[in-house]
Amino acid sequence: MTTTSASTAISTINPQRLFIACCVALIVTAMTFAIRAGILTQLSTDFNFTNAQLGWINGMAFLGFPVAMMFGGLIYNHVGARTLMYLAFACHLLGLVLTISASGFWSLLLSSFFIGFANGSVEAACNPLIADIYHTRKTAMLNKFHVWFPGGIVIGALVSSLMTKLGLDWQWQIAIMIIPTIIYGVMIFGQPFPSMANSETSTTTNIRALFSPLFIFMFFCMTVTAASEFGTQQWVDRIFGASGAHPMLVLALVTGLMALGRFFAGPIVEALNPVGVLLMSAVVTTIGIFLLSIASGGLIYFAAMVFALGVTYFWPTMIGFISEYQPKTGALGMSLLGGAGMFSMSMWNPVIGGWLDDAKAEAVANGVPAEAVELAAGQATLQNLALFPLFLIFAFGLLFILRKRFAH
Repeated sequence: MTTTSASTAISTINPQRLFIACCVALIVTAMTFAIRAGILTQLSTDFNFTNAQLGWINGMAFLGFPVAMMFGGLIYNHVGARTLMYLAFACHLLGLVLTISASGFWSLLLSSFFIGFANGSVEAACNPLIADIYHTRKTAMLNKFHVWFPGGIVIGALVSSLMTKLGLDWQWQIAIMIIPTIIYGVMIFGQPFPSMANSETSTTTNIRALFSPLFIFMFFCMTVTAASEFGTQQWVDRIFGASGAHPMLVLALVTGLMALGRFFAGPIVEALNPVGVLLMSAVVTTIGIFLLSIASGGLIYFAAMVFALGVTYFWPTMIGFISEYQPKTGALGMSLLGGAGMFSMSMWNPVIGGWLDDAKAEAVANGVPAEAVELAAGQATLQNLALFPLFLIFAFGLLFILRKRFAH
């Protein structure tokens, strides 16, 4: 390609259109989480599934996500964001259609994997694409992009709730997600994507950079930040069911505040820098989970607001940090970090479930009245969950002290 044609190609790129397409794709990703959670009871009734079978179906979506992120991270340098976005679109469409036409356990298992793979492909494509387009303000723009995960969960939860109240079958709830899928498909097809001019595109260099002590440290921390955020949110119904607060209102409040906080992340990131944001997040999350562990009734909503402010910046700032301070890891580093966060939930979920079971047995053994057992177990589990962000205060505190050593 000549210099003139190269500059012409660059001039035709529409960064804002690509960014909006990425946001719509992330809305689809979040809606799949929310709506699938909203239709579990209907699936159980229609197909006579056990809880274990429902767990396997849900689990396939969580498996597909990190598989796609690892796969996407490894091939990103060779195929680029465009191919991965096309792959995400195809898998979203295929997964949704297969779910609507599912006839039983195995077809739902397969469709869940395709949807999970599509969700992971969105993250694998969009994180490095946005970091490259907005290379002078990576963390702020990644936070704006990740507005639409909690935002999409709120949209999905409201849509699912409304359609259930209207008596619409679960197939219609799945079908509604085809609309935003088509929208982001139309926005990306035929659009020129930028070359990775501001990123490390040598896969060999990417792999070597993964063995940096800083990347390994952040990789481990990502498993703990994800557990701090999702560990509390995913068990919201079991933990808060007997607390006097409505679990879904708690979840909507948390995700709504997270979306708002991420949208206005730019000035906060500039004022504190990514390491300062992570340290602040760890402190506020610890306080939030501790307050949740001692609150009941209406006070739970206040505690949930504190928790939301804490976890808001964890995920996007972790990915932004790696892009800024470990740029040689490239798209692979961002994908592996995101994959580690999602995969960690498959490790921690059984542990959290065990904490709940143990706390319930202990409450019964200690003579706690039957009506208060669930509340006591939920509060005890939250005290254990507070250990995750408490560890991060020390981890990110150390990082903050040493930040000048790895700053550009």
